[in-house]
Amino acid sequence: MPGLTAPSDYAEEPPRHPALKINSKEPFNAEPHRSELVASYITPVDFFYKRNHGPIPKVEDLSRYTVSISGLVNKSIQLSMADIWSLPKYNVTATLQCAGNRRTAMSNVRKVRGVGWDISALGTATWGGAKLSDVLELVGIPKLSSVTSLGGKHVEFVSVDKCKEEKGGPYTASIPLNQATNPDADVLLAYEMNGEVLNRDHGYPLRVVVPGVIGARSVKWLDSINVKEEECQGFFMQKDYKMFPPTVDWDNINWSTRRPQMDFPVQSAICTLEDVDVIKEGQARIAGYALSGGGRGIERVDVSADGGKTWVEARRYQKDNVAYVSDGPQSDKWAWVLFEATLDVPANPEIVVKAVDSAANVQPEKVEDIWNLRGILNTSWHRIKIQRSSCVERSKL
Repeated sequence: MPGLTAPSDYAEEPPRHPALKINSKEPFNAEPHRSELVASYITPVDFFYKRNHGPIPKVEDLSRYTVSISGLVNKSIQLSMADIWSLPKYNVTATLQCAGNRRTAMSNVRKVRGVGWDISALGTATWGGAKLSDVLELVGIPKLSSVTSLGGKHVEFVSVDKCKEEKGGPYTASIPLNQATNPDADVLLAYEMNGEVLNRDHGYPLRVVVPGVIGARSVKWLDSINVKEEECQGFFMQKDYKMFPPTVDWDNINWSTRRPQMDFPVQSAICTLEDVDVIKEGQARIAGYALSGGGRGIERVDVSADGGKTWVEARRYQKDNVAYVSDGPQSDKWAWVLFEATLDVPANPEIVVKAVDSAANVQPEKVEDIWNLRGILNTSWHRIKIQRSSCVERSKL
């Protein structure tokens, strides 16, 4: 790509906040401490999780940067950043979540392959950019199209990013054309994050944001867009990020039997406590996040202090002074919901949370039931085993 530095320059890493928990250095993958996630509804860029599959690309000359659109279209084009800036700008508040979020807990049941994420491989940002539906109109594809005149049914995104899984080739992913051309799907070619220019970790100068879908489809450092008859055949669409039952292992896996994962299921986690914490006898404030894919809102968040025997419904919120209503017109349908509840804490408490989305989907109780060899989509009840201070004091007598 014009304007891209030579591979030898990739070693120059961008600056990062020292409080991030680094899960791997090469490629760089890191998440914030869980308590940072509930400090604000919009995640600060510094505390937004960093997910990479290869070295961080660097675009040196923005004036030479272009994105090509080709494939099953009537006319291929090259777009500069000036071309993209000239299109109507939209701001979409959306949560991106790595499919491997909460993988560590799944690995504790049985070993899985992948980056060992805790519960913070997600974040919510306000993304600014052009809608993909507007961009595709530039090559003659009308809005709400399911197939082009030449038979295109999928839109593939190709990154500048090079990764070993593609044998040194680029990272790729795709979404169906009917999603790409639907203005209400809010798929963006984003150049801003929280009102600022994208930084290198998050895809400078241009990335795709596909709301409601696992983060693996929101391709960073966009190089080109291809309209194709079939979905992307790249590694991360065909041999990764697929959901298999617990009976499948690396000896009997057949990747072709499962479709690439798109929407993420209903999810929630507690952010104000960890297993190592000791809390005082009495009441405790429990807070965290809940979200669901596909634009489905959160209908309820249930919190328990006794391992799930009894439950208290938590208060849900997004914006200050705006009541959150699942699927309400003033609610951000692509974004997480924060929750809080105050519970009476018994002896030897096990704090548990589960969420219900607007389609009445409920998180599964046990991680064993959804274990899979890649450790993706751990949406089981999130459990925290803590100690009450009175128990600790008695143990010293």
